[in-house]
Amino acid sequence: MVPATVGSLVRRRLREIGRSPSELAEAIAVPPQYIADLIAGSRRPPLPERTDIYPKMTSFLRLRRNEVVACARAERADAAPTRSVAPGVRVRGLLLTLCEPTTARALEQRRTARGDAELADLLQRVLDVTQGAVRRTLDDQIGLRLQAAERGCTYLTMRFKVLEFLDVTAASLTQQDLRDFVAPRIALWDVDLQTGVLRVVLRAQGPRDRTPRVAS
Repeated sequence: MVPATVGSLVRRRLREIGRSPSELAEAIAVPPQYIADLIAGSRRPPLPERTDIYPKMTSFLRLRRNEVVACARAERADAAPTRSVAPGVRVRGLLLTLCEPTTARALEQRRTARGDAELADLLQRVLDVTQGAVRRTLDDQIGLRLQAAERGCTYLTMRFKVLEFLDVTAASLTQQDLRDFVAPRIALWDVDLQTGVLRVVLRAQGPRDRTPRVAS
């Protein structure tokens, strides 16, 4: 039977194996407060495809394979919103500056006439593509440490920033998220208003990747 929440599963297993939340935090490379919030239920468990913590957590807590992932998926499904919610006005405007200009104007006209639902869904899809690209940075410790050095912060702080961004939605996206993660990766996005096909051109992220990649 899947436990009610990831927090309850973590709390129970820590007690059973005689380990502390801070030891778990060190094992999965997150701040201690991250685990405290997860246990308390004030932090929702991240999507399995948007994090790397679950394999490490499974090993540390000596859980069955996919046990914590199944729990996270069930908890997220129970709390899932019924519809997409548009970001705030300023964030929406900044996201539209990355869109093909003619399409951006058409989307704003349609939003005025029809409401936020269509644009909210599109912006969430753009964010999903961005998060997919950012997720890969968790697998590159050297690159992440270089980013931390460039920003004058610790590796753990930089890693936490990435994990936090990977869990945002279009509704909770901030201007700082846009500056730190979205704008550096999205060169242009566009959508066919007839078919709904989304095209996102990603910026090259390093000397070995000079050709922008396209995701749709």
